[in-house]
Amino acid sequence: MNIKTRLTAMQFLQFFTWGAWLISLGGYMGSTLHFEGGQIGAIFATMGIAALFMPGLTGIIADKWVNAERLYGLLHLVGAGALFYASTATTYQQMYIAMLLNMLAYMPTLSLANTVSYNALEKYRMDLVKDFPPIRVWGTVGFICAMWVVDLTGFKHSASQLYVAATAALVLGLYAFTLPPCPPERSEKKTWLSAFGLDALVLFKQKKMAIFFLFSMLLGAALQITNTYGDLFLSSFASIPEYADSFGVKHSVILLSISQMSETLFILAIPFFLKHFGIKRVMLISMFAWVLRFGLFGLGNPGDGLWMLILSMIVYGMAFDFFNVSGSLYTEMEAHAGIRASAQGLFFMMTNGVGAFVGGYASGAVVDMFSVYAEGGGLVSREWTPIWMIFAAYALIIGILFAGVFRYKHTPEKTKGDHE
Repeated sequence: MNIKTRLTAMQFLQFFTWGAWLISLGGYMGSTLHFEGGQIGAIFATMGIAALFMPGLTGIIADKWVNAERLYGLLHLVGAGALFYASTATTYQQMYIAMLLNMLAYMPTLSLANTVSYNALEKYRMDLVKDFPPIRVWGTVGFICAMWVVDLTGFKHSASQLYVAATAALVLGLYAFTLPPCPPERSEKKTWLSAFGLDALVLFKQKKMAIFFLFSMLLGAALQITNTYGDLFLSSFASIPEYADSFGVKHSVILLSISQMSETLFILAIPFFLKHFGIKRVMLISMFAWVLRFGLFGLGNPGDGLWMLILSMIVYGMAFDFFNVSGSLYTEMEAHAGIRASAQGLFFMMTNGVGAFVGGYASGAVVDMFSVYAEGGGLVSREWTPIWMIFAAYALIIGILFAGVFRYKHTPEKTKGDHE
């Protein structure tokens, strides 16, 4: 088996493991385990906790002491154990502990997967720019395949989805030990500060970058909201007779997978948009796309409003990629060579760390604000339309503020934009 095929299998399993539960777990916890909205948000906020320090910590370990592919494999084996434990959880405390452990193990594997891939491709004298993207795109394919498997098997509202994820993690953990060795570069003078992105804090001295990172954190709070509550929202229509047998209810996870399909298309459009419109306009497009994403959820339904839900899924690709990928590219362009890696770590921490943590708890509070629970536990009623409209208003306010305070003058002829 050639190295491209081996790395493709790794990327496929990497995101298959995540896709098996990320979109459907919220629905399972709400409809089957009867967790409250705030509890579901808190469990998803474990992603933010892990993103704050685990990628930097494991990066140091891989740089100094342990082969990256071995550490990668060990983390997936730990994650598999955590997911198996999560499948047995029946209380909020049990699920929180299980998913926190899973996220502590899983989040650093996102960057380690790239490290292992880059190392292997360089060892086989391949072109990273040319050969890596076609390998990485299979990760998104794996994510979509996992969503379809969980939906078509009927696992989306049962613990079986966690068995699927755990099995994939176990297979990947063992498979990782067969990948080309990626030994630590002990000569590298990488500090603890750089690993956590903290030596890039010097960028905050620039007003423009301070504003950019602040808004990255604020928008990062919105990234996982529809992943957390999307399936729970669509499944809620099952209690309405006219929608109970609709495709959007029966196959809600497949409907939600259109979001990931859209993501694979919009990522290809980023170079064009950045070149012609510049980072400020691209970020604004993302922010207003989030307004549409949430607003269409609030107005749509699985019946005559299905077109609004489908349009919301398509818009997601623009909302996610134009912020996440473009923001990363902008950070790369603005940071000087000596702190570029650290700047990327800082961007990741602000969006997937602080942003995801705040977003998890804040969104849970909003959901609970419009939910009525029985005294002994269990949901009595929930008003989804105002919930989604509050999220849409949040994204709209961020967009308006960003347009007013972020100063940037785009120069199409240059690879790096000039700023005011």
